[in-house]
Amino acid sequence: MMTSATGMPMHPADGASFLFDPGALCLELLTTGGPDELARWEVLHAPGDLAAWARVSRLRLEDVRASEAHVTDARRLRDAVLRVTRAAARGRTFPEEDVAEINRCAAEPPLVPVMDAAGTASWAAPADAPRVLSTVARDAVDLFTGPHVERVRECAAHDCLLLFADTSRPGRRRWCSMERCGNRAKVRALRARRESRR
Repeated sequence: MMTSATGMPMHPADGASFLFDPGALCLELLTTGGPDELARWEVLHAPGDLAAWARVSRLRLEDVRASEAHVTDARRLRDAVLRVTRAAARGRTFPEEDVAEINRCAAEPPLVPVMDAAGTASWAAPADAPRVLSTVARDAVDLFTGPHVERVRECAAHDCLLLFADTSRPGRRRWCSMERCGNRAKVRALRARRESRR
C-alpha cells in the first residue's frame, strides 16, 4: 500500500494548521466529518469533495470519478469506520451493522497498484469511487483484524475528537499530534507546575 510520510493537513478554526497521521488510510477518511458532533466539520458534499480528499490522503490520487451517490456511499462507509474505531479504542464489540457496511464496500474491486520502468508507484486507471471506497474498506478490515487494533486510540486531549492507530515502535502515543494537542498539554502542565511553586 502507498503511504504518506507526512500525514493529513489539518486546518482547525481555533489554531494553527498541523499534520495529522492517523496511522491508517481508513482513519484518514474520518477527517472529513461525520455524524452528530462531527457534522459541523462535514466536507463530503459533492463528488469533487471526495476527489479532493483522495488527493491529500495517502492514496495521492489525482483524479477520482465519482457521482452524488458515491458521496453518500463514502459518508456511510466513513460513519461505519468511525463507530468501529471508537469501539476498538474503548475495548468494545464492533457494531454488527457497521462491520457489514465495511465488508460490503470491501467486497468491491479495489484500486490496483502499478509501477513504471523508473520504479514509481501509482494506481491503475480507472480510479473510480467504488474502487477507492473498497481500498479504504479493505484497509479497515486489515486494521481491525490486525496487530494494531489494540493500539487504536482517541486523542488524550479532552477537547479533541481525532482517532488514530499508534503504529510507533514503543506504542506510547497519546496525542493526535505533538504539534497540536501534545504541545498544548505540555504548556498546561508547565503552567500548572509554575503555579504550584508559587
